[in-house]
Amino acid sequence: MDRLNLYELKKVEIIVKGEHLEFVIDLLERAGVSGYTIIHNVSGKGSHGFHEGHLLFNEEDTLVMVISVMPEDKVEAIVEGITPFLNKHSGVVFVSDVRVSRLEKFKG
Repeated sequence: MDRLNLYELKKVEIIVKGEHLEFVIDLLERAGVSGYTIIHNVSGKGSHGFHEGHLLFNEEDTLVMVISVMPEDKVEAIVEGITPFLNKHSGVVFVSDVRVSRLEKFKG
């Protein structure tokens, strides 16, 4: 069996209220990010207290997490674009190192 090659990229995880999902998606698309995963109804506790994951008939009041993997040079555009937003709204951004097996899927 051939050896699996892994390539270093960055993983960006953004958690915001559902009503701001379109802003995050637009930011990623304008930065040239090739793809993302959206997780709806995120539960958790932070500085604003506990957030319930599933509210009937109202996904805008729940939290969403948008996860994307990208080259390091795209991370700066994401951080610059979301900083003014986070100065006015609740939310959080995590950036971490990740290794992927199929580099062509993340280079756009």
